[in-house]
Amino acid sequence: MPTGTRSPTLADVAIPLYDNQPTRRVPLVTYALIAANFVVFLLTPMAVFGNDHEDARSLACAQSVFVHEFGAIPRELTSDETVPLPPEVIAECGPRTYTKVPLLSAFSSMFLHSGWLHLLGNMIYLFVFGQATEDRLGRLRFLLFYLVCGLAAVYGFAITQPGAETPLIGASGAVAGVLGSHLAIHPRSRTIALVSGFLPFRLPAWVLLGQFFVLQWLSLGAADDVAYVAHIYGFAAGALFGLLARRPGAIARAAALASRR
Repeated sequence: MPTGTRSPTLADVAIPLYDNQPTRRVPLVTYALIAANFVVFLLTPMAVFGNDHEDARSLACAQSVFVHEFGAIPRELTSDETVPLPPEVIAECGPRTYTKVPLLSAFSSMFLHSGWLHLLGNMIYLFVFGQATEDRLGRLRFLLFYLVCGLAAVYGFAITQPGAETPLIGASGAVAGVLGSHLAIHPRSRTIALVSGFLPFRLPAWVLLGQFFVLQWLSLGAADDVAYVAHIYGFAAGALFGLLARRPGAIARAAALASRR
């Protein structure tokens, strides 16, 4: 298995199926981000199948080296210097060299996932809740918003744990920003979600999204490989953007953009 601090599938909380907030145009950026995440995943060693590796050991080495090269390592982000592979990885896989720009890894890490469940959980949440935020912000602003939330999550984690050398991978920080924005902009929307994986409930969005945020706080310090702090920073950044988007001036500009579509 790859060495990496992953964000969990957001579906660990519940699996949303539908949100009733209406939109006025096709959410092209949301769809493009979902497609990009799937394409990148299929092109990486994390997809497992389709990779030319002779055995499980060579595949594990490829995955481990890959996440260190393209994942966001907190110590690299705070020092702007590349951290060498851990001794245990070198002992198992041999020395590997690569050129890495820490800032760029903060972007690339948003499109990497540790497995299919990790990917699907994040993309389901992005699909259900990203559409309304994109509709409110506009396509270009939504894309910038998504990337900024991802950066806030990654660098927030790095500032909190500047000496950490385990790579961060996953779109969960950026997607958590989408959840925060949806909570701020559309707190009264209602969502159909599968709770515990199979029980359908019609819930106010604030219940589902608020529960996600609370669970991140309660999970801080848990002995697992999930970057809960990154989720909190991403969610908070998204909520701040959402509150700004609710200001009268921002709403008027959004309406003007809608009238020109």
